[in-house]
Amino acid sequence: MAVSDLLPRLDGALSADLRPLVRAARDAAAAENARLYVVGGAVRDLLLGRPLVDVDIVVEGDATSLSRRVAQQTGGRVEAHDRFGTAKVLHNGPVSTGHGQSLDLAAARTETYARPGALPAVQPGTLAQDLARRDFTINAIALVLTPPDEGSLLDPFGGHKDIEAGLVRVLHDKSFVDDATRIFRAVRYEQRLGFRMEPQTESLARRDIRYLDAISGDRVRNELDLLLREDAPERGLARLAEIGALERVGLPWHDAAWLSVKFAQARRAAPPGALLPEIYLGLLIYTMSLEEASAALQRLNFPRATDQALRDVGPLKARLADLARPDLQASAAVHMLERFQPAALQTCAFACDDEAARERLRRYLAEWRYVKSALDGHDLARLGVAQGPRMGQLLTSLRDARLDGQVRSREDEESWVRRALAGPTSAGPRHGEQR
Repeated sequence: MAVSDLLPRLDGALSADLRPLVRAARDAAAAENARLYVVGGAVRDLLLGRPLVDVDIVVEGDATSLSRRVAQQTGGRVEAHDRFGTAKVLHNGPVSTGHGQSLDLAAARTETYARPGALPAVQPGTLAQDLARRDFTINAIALVLTPPDEGSLLDPFGGHKDIEAGLVRVLHDKSFVDDATRIFRAVRYEQRLGFRMEPQTESLARRDIRYLDAISGDRVRNELDLLLREDAPERGLARLAEIGALERVGLPWHDAAWLSVKFAQARRAAPPGALLPEIYLGLLIYTMSLEEASAALQRLNFPRATDQALRDVGPLKARLADLARPDLQASAAVHMLERFQPAALQTCAFACDDEAARERLRRYLAEWRYVKSALDGHDLARLGVAQGPRMGQLLTSLRDARLDGQVRSREDEESWVRRALAGPTSAGPRHGEQR
């Protein structure tokens, strides 16, 4: 793409909601004599002819003041964070779109790192300093939005050349020392863009993987989550494993061919609303020993619900042989599975190679876990059952009888309860007994 085409290309690539916000920002910057730039990934994607996902705008000036002007012009509102020099203009957008849009503005800044792995200390700076703090040359490019140089490209590190060559290159030799999560981002860009790390950059990544030890579990987990949201994350994970970074953060990469097949199957067959990153993680955990899985989960500090689902994968995997038994009835399968989190069950349904166990996992997720008796506690009281543990046991046994086809209607259930009350052997097995 010709560089001279970038401004009209930018205008055409913006969404209908975002376009008037960017135009208003350009007008406001001209009124305040501020300089305005699109920086980073949006410029890279324009040069590649890719759709724009995010648009980052940097201001040499007061980002909060500029955002207020934009909000006044467009009828939006401002969320300002003066401490960080950032502001967001929120706008309801045209009625036809059905949703609103936001524009993020950030003052140009510079960063310093007190120690490897520390979050950077941020200070106001120039655009040149802002570009110099970025991760890779392909993201250290700016498109000027304001006169007198509007439409020109600022590329002090040769990012345009690296884009044309398909290379991911760090800006300096201590880039991964300052922030080792950049190793994850380098791999993510490789896979998303079809690029390759420039040889010296890859050598630095391999040299500096030890600095991942200084990165908090939360930050590593965030980078991992971003990678797992890519189209085919198994390729990125395999690449991280090749470099040595995946095992460094506690995720040994076992049986790459099997995982690649299972990741692809999960994408094709995951039910609506399934959290694919969580299932991908579950598949990774499935290949690990209990000790490896426990160490990984401790290192990455997942939120409680996700942590529990991932911890359930190993114990559930150990029950799959029992779940595959030919004589296992639906009620016994439900008693076995109901203690496990749905994400763990979905994971094992993809991972399991035994058709009987896989089918029972699927039926539990789609059908059995929703089965209830037609009668409730009020109905049982009407039939003469006293409040207490016995009532709960009868309700559970009624559900089991319905799961196993022993009762099919409300009338069947009432007859079942009357037989149970008449004698201990009249209503079939009690809760928890094998059928």
